[in-house]
This record gives sequence, structure tokens and C-alpha cells, in this order.
Amino acid sequence: MADTPNYRPETLAVRAGQERSQFGEHAEALYLTSSFVFQSAAQAAKRFSGEEEGNVYARFSNPTVTMFEERLAALEGAEDCVATASGMSAIMAAVLAHLKCGDHIVASNSLFGATVQLFSNILSRTGITTTFVSHTDPAAWEAAIRPETKLFFLETPSNPLTEIADVRQLVDIAHARNILVAVDNCFCTPILQKPLEMGADLVIHSATKYIDGQGRVLGGAVCGPKKLTEEVFKYLRTAGPTLSAFNAWVLLKGLETLKLRVEAQAANAARLAAWLESHPKVARVFYPGLASHPQHELAMRQQKNGGGIVSFEIKGGRDEAWKVVDNCRLLSITANLGDVKTTITHPASTTHGRISPEARVAAGIKDGLLRIAVGLEAVEDLQADLERGLALI
Repeated sequence: MADTPNYRPETLAVRAGQERSQFGEHAEALYLTSSFVFQSAAQAAKRFSGEEEGNVYARFSNPTVTMFEERLAALEGAEDCVATASGMSAIMAAVLAHLKCGDHIVASNSLFGATVQLFSNILSRTGITTTFVSHTDPAAWEAAIRPETKLFFLETPSNPLTEIADVRQLVDIAHARNILVAVDNCFCTPILQKPLEMGADLVIHSATKYIDGQGRVLGGAVCGPKKLTEEVFKYLRTAGPTLSAFNAWVLLKGLETLKLRVEAQAANAARLAAWLESHPKVARVFYPGLASHPQHELAMRQQKNGGGIVSFEIKGGRDEAWKVVDNCRLLSITANLGDVKTTITHPASTTHGRISPEARVAAGIKDGLLRIAVGLEAVEDLQADLERGLALI
């Protein structure tokens, strides 16, 4: 939204990117079409070659998807955005657009379980290797660099322990060696944190989470400068991990309330985290907004607040943790997050269940750990629901 650079996030979230058709619709139009008709053979040729701007085929161009891309780019402060079918396809697209066989990635050992699987099992088959290092130790990132290292990949806060990486410090280390830095901004969204402003090259989103906010559709995105995202677009055009027009339309509606939801969910999470920290059956709480969090000061420099994710270890192991989960009547037992409905999951057996026990230990994911993605319910009701299971430990 180049003509409105001074609009605030809440305004951009409801106005940026919209293009009205000849009918002058107030809501964003939903273009459910697989292809677009040309006025002549000459125009078709120009569209396919890129000589003339315009839509060609919905695998890589659709007006509804474009509106979503432009709105998210405006919120992130990015020059460009490429939307994808899911958060995982966004990661895959970003990596394969910029790396080739023989290249090397340095990544956090506290990544989402599916991301670890992607890097260690899928990308390794293409000859792209990954070294996993401590999320919070910049020296470890620097020590892992090889001549063939092309990318630093991290998500901050991490999933599920909400560890905070020092983005600016990692950017300095990487850029001194011409290494790209990609940050998964799923937990914070651009409402709480803008990695591009801290020097990151690419921002990755699972739009499935907070951007949708109501657990309805899948989506992903890669944001950054045009010189980098155009390579992602080329991959998308050919490989086709495409965001559907319908999902893009739903995500546009999600962006309209993103700021309201994220700030309210963070406020609820802060209250719930403080309650859990004082609970006699809880051994430890992981929440960046708490003064007890190891990177609390860094989090408060990088983020506007502590966010909506609270993880905690109960005094016990898997059986006790499952007892808490199984006695929930209000919290939804699901691994999704960012929903207005509060969710609870046991990471060691769900989101991180496919990675090796050794990798879980390295990431600090114990059998007694539970993750809560706080929604918009009354905090007192969430506390009462958790107390039902905690009382049985």
C-alpha cells in the first residue's frame, strides 16, 4: 500500500491491498476461477511472458490472493509477499528458492517438529544439509557456519518453550558472511514483532494460526524484499504450493481483527501464566512476559508483549501431563494454535512426537511439558478447567 505509508497497523489490517472491481464492492471480492480470459492471442502471449501485468492462471496469480499478499506485506513492512498453501509450504518454498544441492543451513534446535522433519529428512535428500544449534547461543550459530552455509533459520519465540533468539545479533553474524536470515514469525505476527525491522531477510508465516485466528483454513506466506521473494514466486509458479482464493479471502477477514485478537489473547496469557507459576503442582512456566523467563528482557525489546502461548511443566511425567489434558472440558485438545478457542497439547507426543528422543531432549521438551495457546475465553474459566486435572496430580 505504497500510497499510505503512515497508516497504523489496525488501519492497514482492514484497508491495505484491496482492489475493487467494476462493481464497487465494499468487501473484498472472492475470485473462484482457475484461469483468466484474454482479449487476444497477443495479450495472452504478453501475459505469459510477463511483458504485460495481469492474471494468467490461479496456480500463481489470483486477485483475492494478491490482496492478501499486499495486506500482509503492509503489516510486516515488507516490499513484497508470496502466499502459499500452508506454513510448511512457505518454508519449503523459501528454502528451495534460494538454496541448492550442497548448500548448508544453520537452524535452531527449538523449531516446530514438522520443520525439523523437513530440514533433516526431506531437504537432506536434495543434498541440502542442516546443523541444529542452541536457539539462544549466538556463539553456537557462528561456530556452525561452513563455507557452504547459505541460510540461518529460526522461529522466535520458539515452539513450544517460547525461547527468544536475539534476531539482531544473529543477523549481524550471518550478514558478515553473506548468509540469509529467515525468521518464522508465527507466534508473534507483525502485531507484536517485525523481524524485517531487526535486519532479517525473510519472514515466514503459517497463516493457519493467528492470521486466520478461528481455525478454519490453511495458509502460509513469505515476506521480504522483491529481489528475494521473486525467487520464491518462481518456485511457486512451477511447483504449485498454491494458496486457494477461498482461503485467501478467509485470511483477509482474519487480518481485519488480528490486532484486537492478538493483544487480547496476550493479556489473557499473561494472567494465566502468572496463575500457573504460583500453582503448587506446576514445576516451571515458560512465558516471555514473566520476569522469570530466561530471555524476558530480550523479549520485551523485540516484542510488544509476551504473546499468547504459555507452556508449563507439571510435577510429574507423561502420565500426569496426560491426566491434565484428559480432564479438560473447556480447553480444546488439539495441536493447532492462534485460535480464539484455547487449545492444549502435549508436545512430546504430538507436535514433536516424530523427532527423535535425543532431539527432544536437546530442545528441552520433557514428557511433563504442556503447551497452551490461549484464546479469548474468561481466564477464570480456563483456570478452573486446568485445576480439574492439576488437582489429581
